[in-house]
Amino acid sequence: MATYKNVNYLEKSSSEAFDQDHGPGATAPFAGIYRCMGCHREIGIASKHVLPPQGHHAHTQAQGSIRWRLIVYADHDPK
Repeated sequence: MATYKNVNYLEKSSSEAFDQDHGPGATAPFAGIYRCMGCHREIGIASKHVLPPQGHHAHTQAQGSIRWRLIVYADHDPK
């Protein structure tokens, strides 16, 4: 699970971007931390880079398919 020390660096969002799952090998639409919804592994990735492929890690049948979901968005254009 992603952790943080200072809440002042994070902002709550209700964006639908956090509700979308992306398959292995898909292009990451945003920079940030993505979580595999089956096994809970997390990765950091730059925007427009390719999410890890199917063979990146194994899942049990109970974990289902590899599905990456954005959990922390890295804002490159701070206000």
